Amino acid sequence: MTAFDVVIVGTGHGGAQAAIALRQCGFEGSIQMIGRDSQPPYERPPLSKEYLAGDKPFERIMIRPEQFWADKQVGLSLGQSVTRVDAEAREVHLASGERVGYGRLIWAAGGDARRLDCPGSHLDGVHAVRDKRDVDALMADLEGGAKRFVVVGGGYIGLEAAAVLRKLGCEVTVIEAMDRLLPRVAGEDLSTFFADEHRRQGVDIRLSAKVERLEGQDRVTGVVLDNGETIACDAVVAGIGIVPSVGPLIAAGAAGANGVDVSYTCHTSLEKVYAIGDCAAHANPYADGAVIRLESVQNAHDMATTVARAICGDPQPYDALPWFWSNQYDIKLQTAGLSMGHDATVLRGDPAERSFSVIYLKDGRVIAVDAVNKTKDYVQGRKLVEARAEIEPELLADTETPLKEML
Repeated sequence: MTAFDVVIVGTGHGGAQAAIALRQCGFEGSIQMIGRDSQPPYERPPLSKEYLAGDKPFERIMIRPEQFWADKQVGLSLGQSVTRVDAEAREVHLASGERVGYGRLIWAAGGDARRLDCPGSHLDGVHAVRDKRDVDALMADLEGGAKRFVVVGGGYIGLEAAAVLRKLGCEVTVIEAMDRLLPRVAGEDLSTFFADEHRRQGVDIRLSAKVERLEGQDRVTGVVLDNGETIACDAVVAGIGIVPSVGPLIAAGAAGANGVDVSYTCHTSLEKVYAIGDCAAHANPYADGAVIRLESVQNAHDMATTVARAICGDPQPYDALPWFWSNQYDIKLQTAGLSMGHDATVLRGDPAERSFSVIYLKDGRVIAVDAVNKTKDYVQGRKLVEARAEIEPELLADTETPLKEML
């Protein structure tokens, strides 16, 4: 058995940043990263955008050049799955049979793409968009002549994939079970704008529609909806969320239901074990203290830094403003804050001009900003969210008054 001062499970944004932040904080002990992915750490967001479109080769989405990890004395154990955590012995067991000891364990395993749960979901040509292998398989279908795609899920991943597939000349149908796009993360103004934009680009959008089954022998040839309609296709992309990868931690006794629960310094209920990123359920100050998971690069990055500081003797509470972004066609959406629980919205600008913002209020205070091709509103709106500013809706809607003047 080998042993290290810090073992990091997961080689995505959170795991990579944890290793980087530890070295930046002066940590001199041994660090070993263990990841299921066979590739060195790379960025996930470009997978459904620039990488799928062919605009960026893999080398340009790597978080650091491979030599960087050797230079920083960070070991990489790639293509390895952790099957068990022994919290008493402070060991992780790998699928290969190897045991790895740890002084501290940072769990940054993220999540697995949620798969379609219907007859035919096992067929060839059914894709997720979670890691490089997923997208490489999708690109292979494109190179093999696939032209008709059904995208299941009207969230960011599904819409980004739809935009790229349209750019590549494919026929695209988006299936969303709810009555609008982006139902869990945006207000109706933004949902309507993106639905109109995708339709303008030629995407067939089906709302309040559910997949009954997939048709085909060995390969998918059609998607049957709950109303009996069959949509012929060459391939299917499922963008319906993730399942947190926390099984070994929960089995070891860690507290958690939706993910694994962590403290203000990202410590789990297991001694010397931290969890960060998509799988970490935490009390978020920008959600009124509600325990939530955040699936974003920002969250993974800032939680990793929080853990590194705690390990290096400088514990500070995780208190980072959530932010997100999405690129679709020539539209850049930037979001600051969390709109969940909002009781009012303010539309700032005209969506018809394809440059506007939506400001979300709760009890009269600004809790989130969605900025569409409006970077100034995003940058200045962040300050309003951080200040929990209480501003009259009429003033927020006045595009002649910069948001920075409202603090």
